[in-house]
Amino acid sequence: MTTVGIVTGAGRGMGLACARRLADQVDRLLLVDRDEATVTAAAKDLSATGQGAVVEPFVLDITDAAGLAGLAARVGELGTLRAVAHAAGISPTMADWRRIFTVDLVGTALLAQTLRPLATEGTALVCFASMAPLLGGTDPDPAVDAVLDDPLDGQFLDRVHEAVGPGIEDTGIAYAWAKRGVHRFVQREAVRIGPLGARVCSVSPGLIDTPQGRQESAAHPGMGLLLRQTPLGRLGRSEDVAAAVAFLLSSEAGFLSGIDLLVDGGVCAAVRTRAGRT
Repeated sequence: MTTVGIVTGAGRGMGLACARRLADQVDRLLLVDRDEATVTAAAKDLSATGQGAVVEPFVLDITDAAGLAGLAARVGELGTLRAVAHAAGISPTMADWRRIFTVDLVGTALLAQTLRPLATEGTALVCFASMAPLLGGTDPDPAVDAVLDDPLDGQFLDRVHEAVGPGIEDTGIAYAWAKRGVHRFVQREAVRIGPLGARVCSVSPGLIDTPQGRQESAAHPGMGLLLRQTPLGRLGRSEDVAAAVAFLLSSEAGFLSGIDLLVDGGVCAAVRTRAGRT
């Protein structure tokens, strides 16, 4: 049986780090990214290391349903879907609120829906979320959560705007709600694919030293305060997150599903502790 892995957002940063780890866990590895030059170079470099998997690039915008169907077809040609690390996403400085929801939440749901027919015993998925909704600003609201739980609804973005209000147009707020939606989606997806013997979890990175992370830090000086509060006293590295993802995708995590793994150096704990003292 030929096992197949997928890493989205694989051209750089945390996605590329995940690809390096996953290359030892599968026979064939598809690196997915919308940037053809970047993902092609990443596939070439990873192939040159001589790691176990045969690596190939797959150019795709994760919000393109037709492209996703092509990805699923390619997996079917190659073998059995074993592991998916879905790292593709955008952050608050990269787009408006609608695009953030479309990529980070709707894209996640589209990918999962497209790959669901390929899920079988031993298949595992990890979807990238964020610590953002865990730091406040997205307090549980049944009306909003009901909308977030249906990201493939044709009127989803309008319904989100109506449920949250004009504040959702702030890209930072939109990002936090979209990632809360990912947390909730993973819980629901775990129930859907569990009977197939498949698993899904999310991972929530904290402050990670990537080009995207540095762009956010430059635009939001308050992130420096979070770094100073981080108990481990440093930024995370892409490899820190990739190691967590590799574990979640491995057979050693075979009884984990529907959970979120927070990889933040303890900063959420520090913020909550400080809030509890005031």
